[in-house]
Amino acid sequence: MAKFGYLGNFLVLCIFLGIVGFSHAQLQFNFYAKSCPQAEKIIEDYVQKHIPNAPSLAAALLRLQFHDCFVRGCDGSVLLNFTSSTKKQTEKVAVPNQTLRGFSFIDGVKKAVEAECPGVVSCADIVALVARDSVVVTGGPYWNVPTGRRDGRISSASEALANIPPPTNNFSSLQSSFASKGLDLKDLVLLSGAHTIGVSHCPSFSSRLYNFTGVWGKQDPSLDNEYAANLKTKKCKSINDNTTIVEMDPGSASKFDLSYFKLVLKRKGLFQSDAALTTSATTKSYINQLVQGSLKQFNAEFGVAMEKMGRIEVKTGSAGEIRKHCAVVNS
Repeated sequence: MAKFGYLGNFLVLCIFLGIVGFSHAQLQFNFYAKSCPQAEKIIEDYVQKHIPNAPSLAAALLRLQFHDCFVRGCDGSVLLNFTSSTKKQTEKVAVPNQTLRGFSFIDGVKKAVEAECPGVVSCADIVALVARDSVVVTGGPYWNVPTGRRDGRISSASEALANIPPPTNNFSSLQSSFASKGLDLKDLVLLSGAHTIGVSHCPSFSSRLYNFTGVWGKQDPSLDNEYAANLKTKKCKSINDNTTIVEMDPGSASKFDLSYFKLVLKRKGLFQSDAALTTSATTKSYINQLVQGSLKQFNAEFGVAMEKMGRIEVKTGSAGEIRKHCAVVNS
């Protein structure tokens, strides 16, 4: 009986691993080679045509993918609008997503792909490909994007609030959040490197300037004094400023480089979550390695982390659906 139990458990393990392997096999490079051979070219052409006219969208589209993948996996659920069929508020209205941009851009890409291959290419794959292609067009790194994701039918504002790591997170919260998605500390550092491009609104960090830990007038001691003074006098002049935008990587916010990491080491990271990366010996060591290394090295490692993130809890095979319109589930 003991022998049979061992073999039985072994067979169950093999079957389980086979299922897991099959699931990963469904996410593959050039997934649409037969079903829509021009899909990735159409997406790339659309990005190359429109992003140069609005280069700031590259950072926004990169952020869009991150916010999508951290809630129910990379399934395009962040794109869904509230309708009577959704029964509840969708991810779009959650506080972390209220400043997201790029939805109409995704809709434009989807329309172009649908004209070539109706009902074939998922919105989730479009989000992943557009994020990569828009970064490349603006001079950033290229990374591999396997495809075959299917679109989710559920989108929850409460789940977005619970799963998307806020910019006020400390190190332990960041570590837990990323670990829950299968991402390690190196991934945390590398993906935080996306802050090398783009901007933020004052509410994401103004508590560090005026109301740290809920004490009025207290400033975050981990923030460089000169940098904080500059933010107060020239940018976020009031804790109630909800409209001003601030570069996450001052002076280099349109360039994908190592400047962000250098600023973090100088206590000039914009967010509390940026500063948190220096409170762990492990993550601080990773940052130092990147700063002492080359941009080519960072680009390559960032690409690996992005590919890994793009595989979080993907829906493949018969799961989910291929949406006709990215903002609504199929009827």
